[in-house]
Formats: sequence, structure tokens, C-alpha cells
Amino acid sequence: MTPPIYTGAARPEVVVEDLGDERAGWVRTATSADHKAVGRMFIATALTFGAAALTLLVMMRIQLIVPDATIIRPEIFDRLLSAYGITGLLFFAIPLFMGLITYVVPLQIGARGPALPRLGSLSYWLYLMGAIFVYASFMYSPSEAGTIAVTPLSEVSSPSHGVDAWAVGVGLMCLSLIVFAVNTLTTIRLGRAPGMVWRRVPLFSFASTVISWLLLVIGPVMLAAVSMLLIDRNFDGIFYDSGEGGAPMLYQHLAWIFFTGAYLTVLLAAFGVISEIFSTFSRQPQFAQRATAGSMVAFAVLGLLAWMQNMYSEPIPIGFLYFAMLMAVAMVVPAGLIFFNWIGTLRGGSVQSKPPMRFALGAAVLIAIGLAGEWAGSVVPVGWQIGQTGVAWGDTHFALIGGGVLGGFAALYYWFPKITGRYMGTTLAGASFWATTLGAVVMIVPVQLAGLEGMPVDVYKFFGDTGMSAYNLIASLGAILFAIGVILTLVNAAASYNGGSEAGHDPWGGSTLEWFALSPPPPHNFDLVPDVRSNEAYRDIREAVVARATELELPPASTAGPEPEPAAVAAEPAAAQAEQGAEDGSSEDDADEGEAGDGPVA
Repeated sequence: MTPPIYTGAARPEVVVEDLGDERAGWVRTATSADHKAVGRMFIATALTFGAAALTLLVMMRIQLIVPDATIIRPEIFDRLLSAYGITGLLFFAIPLFMGLITYVVPLQIGARGPALPRLGSLSYWLYLMGAIFVYASFMYSPSEAGTIAVTPLSEVSSPSHGVDAWAVGVGLMCLSLIVFAVNTLTTIRLGRAPGMVWRRVPLFSFASTVISWLLLVIGPVMLAAVSMLLIDRNFDGIFYDSGEGGAPMLYQHLAWIFFTGAYLTVLLAAFGVISEIFSTFSRQPQFAQRATAGSMVAFAVLGLLAWMQNMYSEPIPIGFLYFAMLMAVAMVVPAGLIFFNWIGTLRGGSVQSKPPMRFALGAAVLIAIGLAGEWAGSVVPVGWQIGQTGVAWGDTHFALIGGGVLGGFAALYYWFPKITGRYMGTTLAGASFWATTLGAVVMIVPVQLAGLEGMPVDVYKFFGDTGMSAYNLIASLGAILFAIGVILTLVNAAASYNGGSEAGHDPWGGSTLEWFALSPPPPHNFDLVPDVRSNEAYRDIREAVVARATELELPPASTAGPEPEPAAVAAEPAAAQAEQGAEDGSSEDDADEGEAGDGPVA
């Protein structure tokens, strides 16, 4: 008996389809070490604290809307001010860029994931815990020691435990920055695609490298500063106690090194974002990419060495002040090269007016205004006159709003289609851009004019006989307009996350590798990691695909008619053919073969 023949698969298989994760979506995201999930959590949390910083700003400006106002008590104003500084800078602007770096950089360099994914998740939770510590103090008594909690305001003379909560929150944030920097540097060092040498690294990823080295320097400095502050306050330390041989100025030096580095971090991240957007929306390659990258390094080094620019009113030897001034003025060269290269990128290009492009242009303008004011204030005699006034406040806010808000929103509009697969709404984007930009200008310029007339910074009230009522009223109205603009983008992001129009995988026609991945990218980022052969890796891939498709195309069909048939030739008799064959040297067999083949078929 013949056995039955098995015609199925060579080996039976057990196939499981649609095996879903039973955990809730937010639980999967919160427990994931995937850099894309961590990046989304960073971005969402940063935008939430951005709304909190906006609320604090508007509340302080409402207190200053009219002279001799008593809407907010002085101690409440100081609490709002103490929380506003670190919320806007450490809990909004820097974490927003940290989220974008965490999400985008592995994609840009062609990596399948970060080198140390658990560190990425740890950096987020340290950041969140730090912010919670600071805001939990509002349940009892927040810090009243000001933006950077200078000593002796934050020393043991302040009995409030809000200063302790502030110090712990900032310390946890410093740990987050250090862990984030280690993960980012390791990923960029080890995860680059084949052929992506340093000169071909996209400028946003290069800026992320510079930022990470900067954070590795300033993070431990501030961590040491707040650790000594906590020891002084709770364990009878004398680090900052002048009566016991301590040095109150030590805290200010350490704190200003950190906050200067944080300021530079926001600007460098904005430089990277603006460079990418200008290149994409002008359809031009980066102009002098290596010069721009080198300028970012010089900008970071010189800027950090100029930290004493913020301390002109302190008893510091004049030689150190002039050193800080020289470092600040020297920053003009790398910053000027960056702006010049942006102009070179845009020149001659086909510029597209899309929301990311508008926000990037606005960011570049406000950053330029803010840096120009900072450099003017870095000249020692000028700094003595306008330091600690509304002029210095306005210069800093021009730069930070340009870099952190407009630059951050430009990045959000630019990479939102990659993160979600959907566009953000263009109507709300346009309204948000104009309200944010005009609101920032209307808020800052009157404060600076009031500062030129002697109004100090961070005061909770002013008097009606000083002639500053109109300035403060206009500035407060500008703050409200600015808040409306920011809220419009937050609403736009929330509404577009699930309801925006589908964008596709490469909506802007970018030239870097993140646009080679799907939108949103799969867990492994890329099915195939390409070789990188130029600064515009994805543009090379497009051109190769077009060239390959052209080579494989069949030749076009001929449109000519059928070829004419050959004219009939009269057949010769067989004998004549044989005789002709003999004359030509043909064999008799050939003649017979031809005769047999050519004869008629019966």
C-alpha cells in the first residue's frame, strides 16, 4: 500500500496573530525604555510645565498692571518668582529639547535605538521627580529665595522648607541632565550608521553632542552647590556662612556657571533646529556645515567662560570682570558665523512658508536681538548701569523666548508628523506664531524702556509717580497676548495628536535619515540601515531610487508600422542551382540537400 503523500509545509508551524499587550497604553509608555516613548513623555511633560510657567508669568504681570497694586502679597510674588525661573528654563525649555533629542537623534544618525535605553528612561523620571518636589512645596510654603536662590536669602536665615524642596528638585534635575548626557554621547559615539563620520552628522545631532558635553560640565557643578546648601541648612554646615569662614560668593559662582550653561543649552538646541529647518524648507544643502558645527563648539566654550557677566554688581576683582567681558564679546564671532551660514543656506533657495519655517525665522530674529543686548550689557561700564534692571531681564527673555519657545515650537511643528504621522493645524499655527511673537515683543520692550529709567528687575510693585505706569500696562497686555499664542500651540498639538490630517513618512522632503523611517517609526527604527555617503543621506537615497527605477524601465514601444515583406524572387530550375553551386565550390551533397529542401511539398 502506497503511503499518502504530504503536500503541506515542510515543517508544521504554530502561528500566533494579533497577540496584543493587555496593559493600558499609558502603562506601556511609562514602563518602556524605547527612546521614542521616552521622548514623547519628555515632550508632553515639558509642555505641561510650560503652561505652568506661563501661568506664573501672567500672575506676576497682573500684579504689575497698575501702580501700587495689592492683588498679590509680596511673599506670594517672591514664591511665584522663585518657581517661575526654574520652571521656564529647567522644567520646560531644556526638557522639551531633551525630548526631541531623545526621539530624533537615534533616527538622524541611523541607529536602531539608543546605546543605553534604561538611562534614557531614568533621566525622564529624575526630571519628573525634581519638578514634583518643587511644586509639592506649594502645599505648605514654597521657596522665597528668588530665581537662583542666592545666599544668604537661601541660607539658614530662611526657615521655610520650601528652599529645601527647591534645592532637592534642582539637584534631581541635575542628575537627570547628567544621565541624559551620558546616554546621548554614547549613542552618538557608537550608534552612527556606516559612513556617517563626524563631518556628515546632521547639525541637530551635532548640537546635541555639544549640549551633552556642556551638561556634563555644569550638572555636577550645580549638584555640588545645592548639596552644600542643604548641608548648611540641615546639618550645621558652614560652606556659605561668612560668619564661620564660609564663602557666600561661592554659591553665586557655582549657580551662575550652571544657569549660564543652561541658557547656552537652549540656544544651541535652537541653533540645531533652525539649521535643519532652513535647509529643508529652502531646498538647499547646509551652507558651510563644518564651519557651523565648529562655531557651536566655540559658542559653548566662550559663553560658559563668561558666567561672571551676570555678577557685575558683586565685589569681584576688576580683572575677572574684564575677562568675562572679553569672553562674552568674543562670542560674537561664532554666533555671527552661525547667522551668516543661515543666510547662505537661504540665499538662492526656494523658500517655503510653512509653520516650522515661520517659527524658525521668528526664533532667529528674537535670538539675534537678545544676544545683541547681552553683548552690549557685557561691557563692564554698561553692565554696571543696566545690570539688575528691566533691560537685562528683557535681553535674557528675548534670547530664551526666541530659543526656548519659538525654537522649541519650530522643532515641534517640524517633527510632529514624524512622531505622530499627522500634521499640526496650519490655521492655529499661524495665529499662534503671530500672537507669540508680537506678544513677546510687546511684553519685553516696555520693560526694557522702564529699566532704562531705573526700574529694577523682579520687584512686586511700582509707584504711580515714577512715570512707568504706561510701560507696565503695555507689558502686562503683551504678556497676556504671549500667553494666548503659547496656548494656541498647546491646543493645536493636543487636537492634532489623533485628529490631524495624515502626513506620510516624508512630509517636508527632508534630507536627513529620520525621514527614511516610517511615521511613527517602528520599535527597531529601520528595516535597513543605509550607508551614508554625504551630508544629505536621505536625498542620496532618493536619487539612488530614481536612478535604479530609470535603469529598470523597459524601452518604449515603437510607434512605426510593420516592416514591409521582402519582394518575391523567382525560383531557378534545380539543374541551374546545382551548376551554380558547383561553380561556387559547393559540394554535391549540398546541392542535393538544397534540392530536397527547396522542392515542392506534395
